[in-house]
Amino acid sequence: MTFAIHRRALGAMALAAGLPATLRAQGAWPDRPVRLVVPFGAGGAVDTLSRSVANAFPQNANGQPMVVENRSGAGGTIAGGVVATSRPDGTTLMMADLGANAIGKMLQPGLVYDPMTAFTPIIHLVNLPLVIVVRPGLQATTLPELIELARRRNGEMTYASPGVGHASHLSAELLARRAGIRWTAVHYRSGADVMRSTIAGETDFTFPSVSTSLPFIRENNVRAIAVSTANAVPALPGIPPVGATYDGFASATWHGVMGPAGMPADIVLAANRILRTIITTPSVKEAAERVQAAEVVAGTPEEFATFIRAEAAKWEPVIREGNIRAE
Repeated sequence: MTFAIHRRALGAMALAAGLPATLRAQGAWPDRPVRLVVPFGAGGAVDTLSRSVANAFPQNANGQPMVVENRSGAGGTIAGGVVATSRPDGTTLMMADLGANAIGKMLQPGLVYDPMTAFTPIIHLVNLPLVIVVRPGLQATTLPELIELARRRNGEMTYASPGVGHASHLSAELLARRAGIRWTAVHYRSGADVMRSTIAGETDFTFPSVSTSLPFIRENNVRAIAVSTANAVPALPGIPPVGATYDGFASATWHGVMGPAGMPADIVLAANRILRTIITTPSVKEAAERVQAAEVVAGTPEEFATFIRAEAAKWEPVIREGNIRAE
């Protein structure tokens, strides 16, 4: 599986990067408003990130506005379908997500587009770490204790998930595979519902983003026992990574920007440059790190394409062997 950034397009990008500034400036992108399609509803972490980027866009992009359009549903694939069938002229972009832009076809074999060929990767913006939090009263204060409790309960332990195929869901299933145990997913419609169910004791634990769960952790409504990233998360000092128990384990929710397949190389380069400037601007970067505990990535289109291929390869066996399908 390959993205719509092929060798010829990459060569054109390299050539465009070496052109004199006066030539590149002719017809510079963007010369019209840009639509950013977001695969989740207003008010969540992805929407917050999207609007932060959109607010800073005009001053970095010839004064042109970026209009955020929320198109939630079907694990992000409704938004994916909108962008995949749009003209590849740089006027419609997407806030990329694992489900819509990497594994959607694995979860929904009948999906009308293939995430690995329908998009042009532009930039990897951020990774959002996940954290395992347990309900009040659960007799597990460490990850090894949680695993041992799950082993004794033999599949009866439950965890809350914000949806089939979400990074939270797949991370819990990957951890179960690594530990050689079983537990049962209970799917909800949002991160808010996930936290509510865990706090109320309807489910035993959940594996949400740090940004979603941090207020509840600080209020002692839930107890954090491990973070999903390879290293400790500054927002949660003293909470060990899962990798300290299971070597090499690492997962995160990630977001970037993609466009439809076939975008011209010069537009891809211009979009990458502008969006990289925005996400590394101190005020935007600091807000992402402080409010969402995000790791700002930036990087090139090629690096983003490589990353998404790796994500697809990582989650394919989890989805296939677990017979995970979107409802």
